Amino acid sequence: MQVKIFDISSRGCEEEQDIMNKFLRGHKVLDIDRQFYVSSDNIGHWSVLVTYLPSAYSGSPQDRKEKIDYKESLNREDFEKFTKLRAIRKRLAADDAVPAYAVFTDAELAQIAQLPIVESSAMTQISGIGDKRVEKYGRILCELFAEESQ
Repeated sequence: MQVKIFDISSRGCEEEQDIMNKFLRGHKVLDIDRQFYVSSDNIGHWSVLVTYLPSAYSGSPQDRKEKIDYKESLNREDFEKFTKLRAIRKRLAADDAVPAYAVFTDAELAQIAQLPIVESSAMTQISGIGDKRVEKYGRILCELFAEESQ
């Protein structure tokens, strides 16, 4: 595990932001801690501490899985369910300020969409979805999906 610290002025220095964004895209990030402070010259700054794995662990583009076209791999009805589920997942992720894949991955959503009835009790049968995620996100996902499907 390694760390890198970025100092970004709140005066809109886009070059500093671009450097940090490029770094984040190129590394396997484990955690980000950010603090806002005002320097002695009365300028606001963000101090961003990034904890990441060295590049040897981040995986090369060849190691990454190929993207799946769910419109092709799901039937029309399941793809419509998948699309609704993704929209709901996006809202849940935004509410919790987490990336969408932390709620459910696309692969998990595709499997949920293929369930005869979208209900939380069946989600635990899907690989990667445990009781805690069903409790935290599954129930509300099912409720919102049922509301939108009426």
